[in-house]
Amino acid sequence: MTQGLASTQYYTDSECSNGRCTKPSAQRRESEADRPLSEVYRIIAKKWVELDGAARMLEETKSAVLSQMMKALGDKPAAHAERDVKASGEWKDFIASMVEARTKANLAKVQLEYIRMQFNEWQSLNATSRAELRMSR
Repeated sequence: MTQGLASTQYYTDSECSNGRCTKPSAQRRESEADRPLSEVYRIIAKKWVELDGAARMLEETKSAVLSQMMKALGDKPAAHAERDVKASGEWKDFIASMVEARTKANLAKVQLEYIRMQFNEWQSLNATSRAELRMSR
């Protein structure tokens, strides 16, 4: 594997805004520069699995949380209780945390795709180099 490929550049959230990244995070780059790409992929994949699990847990418990919040309002018609709960700040906070968890999981998945793309580029460069060597003989 080439040295340039192993030195994966990552950006922190503060270094990227509106889809534009300004500088590589030196601390992350140095710590991962000596790792094989497969190990970087494994670490990020594990992170994605954990984040995706947390996001799915929130998504799967959404109706249960709604029901508990409605029940806590006491003896009200279901439609009124649902309306009151969905208008509450507590429900808004729950939904915001659910969306934030999914966003973090999606970011980790994009990082996985980035590693996969790097590998494909490396593989393509190697194939091109081999073909050039064969042609120069």
